[in-house]
Amino acid sequence: MKLADFAILSCGVLLNALAQLGLKAATQVSGPLVAGDGSAWKRGLDLLVVPSLWYALGAYGLSVIVWLVGLSRVPVSQAYPLLSMGYVINIGLAWWLLGEVPNAQRVAGIGVIVLGVVLVTRS
Repeated sequence: MKLADFAILSCGVLLNALAQLGLKAATQVSGPLVAGDGSAWKRGLDLLVVPSLWYALGAYGLSVIVWLVGLSRVPVSQAYPLLSMGYVINIGLAWWLLGEVPNAQRVAGIGVIVLGVVLVTRS
C-alpha cells in the first residue's frame, strides 16, 4: 500500500473514531436514551440540541467521503482491516478526553488487533 493511500484511509478512520467520541460526549449531556422511566423520546429530542451530536454526524459524513476516496485506490480486502485502527485511536482518546481508563485485557486485545493490521497492510 502506498503511503498516500494509507494516509487517506487513516484520515477516514480518524474521522470515524472522532465521530464515536462525539456521540458519546453528546449522550453524556442527554443521559441514557433508554431508561426505565419511559423518557426515551424526550431524551432523544434533548439530544438534538447538543452540538457534539452534530459535529459527530458531520465527522461521520466526511469519513464516508474520505473512505470512498481510499477505496477507489486500494482493494477493499486491504483497506477494511484498517478500520480496526479505530479501536486504538478510540481507546486512547476516550482515556484522554472522557476519562475512560482501559484495563489490561482491553489493551492486550487492541495490541493483537494492531499486529493483525500491520500484517494485512504489508501484504
